[in-house]
Amino acid sequence: MRITFLGTGAAGGVPLYGCRCEACTLATENPALRRAPCSALIETGDTRILIDGGLMDLHTRFAPGELDAILLTHFHPDHVQGLFHLRWGKVPRIPVLIPPDPDGCADLFRHPGILDFQPQTALSAFNIGPLRITPVPLIHSKPTFGYVFECPSGPAFAYLTDTRGLPRDTESFLKTVKPEGLAIDCSFPPSDRPRGHNDWPLALKCIEALGPDQAWLIHLSHELDLWRLVTRPELPATIRVAHDGEQVDL
Repeated sequence: MRITFLGTGAAGGVPLYGCRCEACTLATENPALRRAPCSALIETGDTRILIDGGLMDLHTRFAPGELDAILLTHFHPDHVQGLFHLRWGKVPRIPVLIPPDPDGCADLFRHPGILDFQPQTALSAFNIGPLRITPVPLIHSKPTFGYVFECPSGPAFAYLTDTRGLPRDTESFLKTVKPEGLAIDCSFPPSDRPRGHNDWPLALKCIEALGPDQAWLIHLSHELDLWRLVTRPELPATIRVAHDGEQVDL
């Protein structure tokens, strides 16, 4: 199973428009430090699955027929904005598996075009190609799923964004599956102010509870990148801060 982190940024990305903090200034000067909307590509054999549709160049990045499905974590704009253009394509319909959110985003449901929206049920697995995929509920301001990917007789990988902590059922399921790889929301530096995303300590606490062989921090804000520049926090060898374009083979 190959995972490509296409985007690792929180809403607004890095550099944030108009921001002159050190993290944004460095990202302006160095494309390797930029963060696009959070999304990933999962590949195994001939199967290719896109997680989230926030990248605005989906219609040029992927040729017709290259994607077997799109999995949406939720319907906030930074996770679906690229679908608004893609939907008017002249190709066969693309399965788009989603959490059960009747509101969706804007008029995507009323005018789906080539997008075949298919609501899923939490903790009810389905198959795409050789992959067994289980949507797991997360804690966010809209109905949100993470996804757990399992290869037959192979590794498992969990992708968990956007969330603040983990629901008990999700944590229990993940402890049963014991995924070798885990990507998890880590949007903000340590803070006493509750937000709808993990901060640094909470993300590390979730990783410790699940005990994957390797974990990647995703959905990072410019605030977190700035805090890291200032404080230089250490991480165990098993935890990495993900970067746009990074590829991982499990």
